[in-house]
Amino acid sequence: MPLMDHIGELRRRFTIIVVSLLITAVVIYFATPTLIDIMLDPIRSSLPEGQDLTVISVLGGFTIRFKVAVFFGAIVCLPIIVWEVMGFILPALHEKERRWLVPTIGAMIALFFIGMVFCYFIIQPAAFDWLLAQSYDFANVIADAEDYLSIMMLLEIGFGIGFQLPLVIFYLSVLHVVPYKTFREQWRVIYVGLLVMVAMITPDGSPVTMLLMFAALVVLYEIALAIARQVIVARDGAAALRWDRSEYEEHAFDE
Repeated sequence: MPLMDHIGELRRRFTIIVVSLLITAVVIYFATPTLIDIMLDPIRSSLPEGQDLTVISVLGGFTIRFKVAVFFGAIVCLPIIVWEVMGFILPALHEKERRWLVPTIGAMIALFFIGMVFCYFIIQPAAFDWLLAQSYDFANVIADAEDYLSIMMLLEIGFGIGFQLPLVIFYLSVLHVVPYKTFREQWRVIYVGLLVMVAMITPDGSPVTMLLMFAALVVLYEIALAIARQVIVARDGAAALRWDRSEYEEHAFDE
């Protein structure tokens, strides 16, 4: 399509995402007290003794509820968001690549929620215990509701995004954008890159969070490569493990 048609298509899909998110957030706003109570379950033991969450400004309650509503609205609308994004890039794919679209959408959504669940049950209790322990020796801690919930939502988003890594690695490998052999031979560099990425996307900056996320991503990286190897060998043969993108297109799309 001409450039302006591409821009028009992008605007249409973006409008669908925004409208869906706003409508969902408005509905969810009324359920935010219950949702906040659920969010706090994994860190209740980390709250300062005898304290509940505290709102310290007039607009604080509304601001917090609005943020939580948008957060859960985005979760509910995630299938729509992913579908619209994939629908925009679909025309750029080869016919043989398009059959991966539905499994990709399913995998993206599943991995995002797995990352959030991992963060909810494993990361948040450990992270808040460590972070709050750094203050107890010299100061009283106030359980500021906006601060606590903002960190929790950022952690959830960070881990949801971080858990997309195996999908990225899988497709870079099976589509030979990056040869499988490169991932295998450069694993030390990739591990260092993962560590840097973890440091960038963990909002609390605690070593506990970073190390747990790094360990999870390394495991996911290795699983993704193992699956990619099986797919490449079954589809193209063992020699394809060394193909780059040009070699892949030459063999796969040569008519």
